[in-house]
Amino acid sequence: MLDRNAETLCAALIGRLDRRGRLMWSLPKGHVELGETREQAAIREVEEETGISGRILAPLGAIDFWFVADGRRIHKTVHHFLMERTGGELCADDAEVVEVQWVPLTEVSAKLAYADERRLMEAVPELLAAHG
Repeated sequence: MLDRNAETLCAALIGRLDRRGRLMWSLPKGHVELGETREQAAIREVEEETGISGRILAPLGAIDFWFVADGRRIHKTVHHFLMERTGGELCADDAEVVEVQWVPLTEVSAKLAYADERRLMEAVPELLAAHG
């Protein structure tokens, strides 16, 4: 989620605690509920996790990964979208989110905990140029 009306172009990031209690910064994400498109889910999840409503500018890419939960290995694919803020106020009301923050776009990659998300951010300047 980008705030293009701010003095400096910023992106909303969420902070969650990992199993060791470390704060890990990432892009907002979630799951598609029954009857939702990926785009509808992205808009809903970003608002739930950050308090910010927005509109999709372009697909940003997908990340595939595996994790273990309850002793089972689970595969997940997360589809990310470049979004622009249309309203709302930044807040961390989601139970899974410890902190939310507007981060200058030039600093986002350095703050993100996951290499796959940093790779997705490389496409943002070109996508912004193409989508005004």
